[in-house]
Amino acid sequence: MSFLYLLQRIKAVNLHSSAVMKRKQFLKHIAAATGIMTLVSFDKIGEFLDEQDNTMPVLFVGHGSPMNAIEDNQFSQRWAALGREIVTPKAILCISAHWLSKGTFVTAMEHPQTIHDFGGFPQALFDVQYPALGDPKLASDLNQLVKKTQVGLNHDWGLDHGTWSIAKNMYPNANIPVLQMSIDYGQSMQYHYDLAKELSSLRKKGVLIIGSGNMIHNLGLVAWNKLNQDNYGFDWAIELNEKLKEKILNKNHADLINYSSLGAAATLAIPSPDHYIPMLYALGLQDSKDSVEFFNDKLVGGSLNMTSFSLSHKVLNSSVPSVNPIDSTQVDSANLQ
Repeated sequence: MSFLYLLQRIKAVNLHSSAVMKRKQFLKHIAAATGIMTLVSFDKIGEFLDEQDNTMPVLFVGHGSPMNAIEDNQFSQRWAALGREIVTPKAILCISAHWLSKGTFVTAMEHPQTIHDFGGFPQALFDVQYPALGDPKLASDLNQLVKKTQVGLNHDWGLDHGTWSIAKNMYPNANIPVLQMSIDYGQSMQYHYDLAKELSSLRKKGVLIIGSGNMIHNLGLVAWNKLNQDNYGFDWAIELNEKLKEKILNKNHADLINYSSLGAAATLAIPSPDHYIPMLYALGLQDSKDSVEFFNDKLVGGSLNMTSFSLSHKVLNSSVPSVNPIDSTQVDSANLQ
């Protein structure tokens, strides 16, 4: 049994066991079980267990139709599951495709209003209120944190459906403070990606950052008669969806920033970048320990996709790494992060 293998097993037990055990007791149990530990090994394991990673994940969420806020479907169900899987955040910061501005702003009020920024939907959707509190202190901190530009403190906006349709499903009790940050629509894709990097320290302060949009979003080409057909996409949408996922997995951020270089499929899929930009904020926040997990990977109506992903130091799909003996030469490095 290699020392690396043993550390992996210890970390798996430490992270996923429901038993609460004092550090010294835990080490003694491991020593008794293996019979191979030395005093030096104890010191190394102690250092290993003392390393705590409280970095919050980052989400890019394809929000799709506002009706996902109140419908019980595969998309809203996954959002609800995320709310159970992710460590409860201290606050949420959402970059929504539906707040475009000249300059960058963050909501700074105590009680952000629920904005119904759509038309032609059932009254039940307009009746929804999501009474989450804001966080003026966090807004002020963000204003000081960002150096790339002046972040204005906004008291007029609120939470649009790009934010509350997701938050309502993840946190139905509205018990997490929620802020929105606007998209300065006159800036380049590189600008947004770089601005996101300045937000990275918020991840270690318990803030869940969400980019809310859709990677493929061409309402003008929607096949309305195919909306209820599961995973229906035009050939070019299918092509680009796969290409985007490949580049996300390979951390090829340069191509994703310069999406116009991805060919004719990208031209059709992204006629305007408003719903694409929130993804760049998620990518800009990715660090070397983050693993990618896709969810809601479906096409809708031919020219839209719901493909979403999480960036996390830990697996978010509720699967618990096994603590049974395995070949230490075949350990997935992601389980060490």
